[in-house]
Amino acid sequence: MNNVRSLISILLLLIVLAGCKEEIPPEDVFESYIGYWQQGRYEQMYELISETAKDALSKEEFVNRYRSIYEGIEMSNLYVAAVPQDEEAAGDAPTVKTFPYRLVMDSAAGPIAVDGAMQIVKNKETNHEWKVEWKPSLLFPSMDEGDKVNVRTLKAERGVIYDRVGRELAANGSIEVVGIVPGELGQAGEETIAELAERLSVPISFIQEKLAAPWVKDDLFVPIVNVTGDRVKLDFSDLQGVTKRDKSARIYPYGEAAAHLTGYIRQVTAEDMEKHPEKRLAPADVIGKAGMEQIYDDRLRGRDGVHITIVNADGVVKETLAKVDPVDGEDIHVTIDALLQESMYRSLDGDAGTGAAIQPRTGEILALVSSPAYDPNLFIQGLSEEQWNSWNEDPNNPLLNRFTKLYAPGSVFKPITASIGLQLGVSSVDEIKTIGGLRWAKDESWGNYYVKRLRDVPEESLTDAIVNSDNIYLAQEAIEIGADNFIREAEKFGFGKPLPISYPFPQASLSNDGITNEILLADSSYGQGEVVMSPLHLALSYTPFINEGELITPVLELTDDEELREEPWGDPVLAPETAAAVNRMLLEVVENPTGTGHGAYIKDRRIAGKTGTAELKRSKEEKGQENGWFVVYDAERFELLMAVMIEDVQNRGGSAYVVRKTAPVLREYMESRN
Repeated sequence: MNNVRSLISILLLLIVLAGCKEEIPPEDVFESYIGYWQQGRYEQMYELISETAKDALSKEEFVNRYRSIYEGIEMSNLYVAAVPQDEEAAGDAPTVKTFPYRLVMDSAAGPIAVDGAMQIVKNKETNHEWKVEWKPSLLFPSMDEGDKVNVRTLKAERGVIYDRVGRELAANGSIEVVGIVPGELGQAGEETIAELAERLSVPISFIQEKLAAPWVKDDLFVPIVNVTGDRVKLDFSDLQGVTKRDKSARIYPYGEAAAHLTGYIRQVTAEDMEKHPEKRLAPADVIGKAGMEQIYDDRLRGRDGVHITIVNADGVVKETLAKVDPVDGEDIHVTIDALLQESMYRSLDGDAGTGAAIQPRTGEILALVSSPAYDPNLFIQGLSEEQWNSWNEDPNNPLLNRFTKLYAPGSVFKPITASIGLQLGVSSVDEIKTIGGLRWAKDESWGNYYVKRLRDVPEESLTDAIVNSDNIYLAQEAIEIGADNFIREAEKFGFGKPLPISYPFPQASLSNDGITNEILLADSSYGQGEVVMSPLHLALSYTPFINEGELITPVLELTDDEELREEPWGDPVLAPETAAAVNRMLLEVVENPTGTGHGAYIKDRRIAGKTGTAELKRSKEEKGQENGWFVVYDAERFELLMAVMIEDVQNRGGSAYVVRKTAPVLREYMESRN
């Protein structure tokens, strides 16, 4: 019994002592509150607000409100400080104290700095506890109940890619998009979704996934697919809640003709954001995924702006807290001639092949073509699974960018070998070789290996050998030159070096591990063996023949900015007289009625070139794929040089098939320049 009485006495004493605790001054409450605020300790802030405020706002709501607003505006470097005041605020009652403060922070839209005032009130019931009279104005001073902080992204316009005369290769346009406003679907929502899926030829689950996105609300338009192709004719007016709207989009006016050159853009992925943290990519951003869209992405993309405002319940802006205007992406002007690009692509007519065209005096790239190709607009407009599968299953592989691949050049390499022999004095233009039959081997050390040719010409000069495309003549010349000399001189044409250009090309190569025997040297002399080149590199390798021996540097971008100009590729590779001699041989290839390139002859114009066929097989006796080549240029005004390759030309006339495809492009271009 005595123990119970003692316990009751202790409890009564504690209650009395608690009721007599020392009053905490309002100044200390204010200092504690702004201290917690600056540290982001919102739970502790809540404990300091008045009971009236707590009745209106739970701790969870209070904490989430601060966190969601600050995360939404990307707040950092928060600083809250008391503003000194000389005397007690006018109008303060004995139970109310007002403390001015300065709130400063960084945000997605730049710095925010506002002045506010905090009221500290005495608890009416106990009349000794000072608490913060919390109101929405303690988030931002101009906020009232019902107001919200709105963060709006001001999208930067992506830069346009123009060709050499201002034609748009990649531009900003608009398309129609069909979508759903969920709140307008009505009771027949499931039936509407099923019918829409059938009309669009997409799974019902595809639409349901779109509607299940976290951001979706009943009154928001949810885009489903872009209206293109056959979908343009579809009518959705009978489907409740389904509507069409215009949407800004990237468009590619030349479609397939320039697909691999321009590339395309896609919405960023988590992998993109992780791989490129320096770009500060957001989930709704787009990024260049191939071609020039990818190469110039940092310059094309620009920088989005942000507008942070306080809006009332009706959505009316009350105050701008911070704003950063968008900076549109940079327009890129390239050397490409869109009409020539389209003409070259059209001439291939679906054949698997590639081509490069340059201005041989300046190195300006006029066209880079890969056929067949895909339509880059479909990536923006909504790529169906059927279309993606169709591209991937196509044996001609339209997704493959052929102009960035390496190929055996075959006989179009012969002018390089001929120029090396002339440059070193090993041969001369009129030197006659006596060759018997269609096959030749140096001696018994070659075993069963031999070099073969198509025409049995007993006596030939070097010019004849180029005109007739004689493998044996060039092989004998290479053997006489020797491997070390051949490699040294051939490398001057850019082998083993990257093309000095922003567009990524693999390096051309003479061999895998060096030319270690005469058989490989012989094969290399006529562009077989292990010699591989891209069509652009091949086109550039002909520029010394018309530029007094100088290998011209490729140029893709038109700019006056010295920092963006390409560096020179190298020193002159041939003496002017050697270059002129090879040029005369290449004129004979086209102008001589027996020349393999005579199909490109144009009366009263001077056209030069070289044909070639590269055989892809493991042995001499094997029948394998043949790729046909034709390098051709205007040898009068020197305005155009093209290197074109078509795959599988066996049984279609070999390189003559390529000449027939290419000659009309040359004529069309030259006529347009008259």
